[in-house]
Amino acid sequence: MSRVLKVSVDEFIEIAKALSNESRLDIFKQIQKADMNVNEIADMFGLPSSTATVNIKKLEEANLIKTELMPGVRGFQKVCSSQFDQLVVELKPGGSPAEEAARYVHMPIGLYSECEVRPTCGLVSDKSIIGYLDDPRSFYEPDKAGAQLLWFRQGYVQYQIPNKVPYDARLTGLEISMELCSEAPLYNANWPSDITVSINGVELGTYLSPGDFGGEPGLLNPPWWDLRNTQYGLLKKWKVDENGSYIDGRRLSDVTVDQLGIHDSPAFALRIGVLPDAANIGGLNLFGSKFGNYEQDLLVRFDYKPHKSGHS
Repeated sequence: MSRVLKVSVDEFIEIAKALSNESRLDIFKQIQKADMNVNEIADMFGLPSSTATVNIKKLEEANLIKTELMPGVRGFQKVCSSQFDQLVVELKPGGSPAEEAARYVHMPIGLYSECEVRPTCGLVSDKSIIGYLDDPRSFYEPDKAGAQLLWFRQGYVQYQIPNKVPYDARLTGLEISMELCSEAPLYNANWPSDITVSINGVELGTYLSPGDFGGEPGLLNPPWWDLRNTQYGLLKKWKVDENGSYIDGRRLSDVTVDQLGIHDSPAFALRIGVLPDAANIGGLNLFGSKFGNYEQDLLVRFDYKPHKSGHS
């Protein structure tokens, strides 16, 4: 079955930007033919590994490809694969009452409203460490609002996400994307951790993070950040709609958006953490827009359909 990506004109502009670079377009064409890891792409096109990584990241952000860490001969390797076979652009602006629409919330990772963390733990801005390392009290410092990387071994951070669905519309889905990885001493690519996302106390599902990544600098990290520390994570996407919950397109549970109690609420609680009874308590690193490899904060997309009869 052909996999179709349907986008608006505005979304297509971002895709066009991603494919406007000739090298990136060539890489995309090759990935369409077969799955490839980053080293294979760098070798094939004669690129430094860092340049190949930047191009892959741009294609991933445009939702054209996906990347997964897979076991390799020497540890894990990042494998790139195609997401879709066809692209359909919806040219009609505005749309009919039944047409899907979307709104977004960009939530800085330091603006959590509640937390409970256990060491190892800490926060940093793009300029300095916030408070003291391995001291949970640092998570209550006023400067936490500027955090660009936070980590803990077990516990959670919780955010109040404003409801962006228009009053005359019905929520049909949510997508939550973030850059994250496990939390090991310094870093360790083989350090599994069960990371769970919940909304209003309802678990969407758990992602098994394979490790804590370092050894080469994150693309966005400030120069003062020691290379011995965690450097970057993976961009993961939790989604819940009217049929169930998913991560990166893979079904996690039967929880639907109607079970989350969001429709008439001004905001909802989004919790990200490692549960005390998790099978793999390997911690969590959460990256902001100025750390790691992806220039984004915690991103929440609201999908909705206008009511046919207007506001009830």
